Amino acid sequence: MLRLAAIATAGGAFSGLFGVGGGTVIVPLLVLWLGYGQKEATGTSLAAIIVIGTLAAGAHALYGNVHLWLGLAIAVPGVAGVVAGTALQQRISDRAVAGAFVVLLVASAAVLVF
Repeated sequence: MLRLAAIATAGGAFSGLFGVGGGTVIVPLLVLWLGYGQKEATGTSLAAIIVIGTLAAGAHALYGNVHLWLGLAIAVPGVAGVVAGTALQQRISDRAVAGAFVVLLVASAAVLVF
């Protein structure tokens, strides 16, 4: 439970700071620290991020940092991406999912650094 609390705290902190937390923090820690499979970690993270994201967005809204209509414009087509991504994830191996995740994180880090 202590590890789970640490994972949740890190996910929440990163959500509030950077707008990320589930995919970049919670999933790897669930896999590495708690031995979850990639698919179970993803699903568990998505369930947790509903609450974390809602509260983080609410806190940012109090500071005037939320453009509600733009957020909805992003969310609506994002739903199609979620459905497609989930269907694809169920058809490929955990190793392929993890590899794609690593490539995404490294590419994202490179773009942010350079």
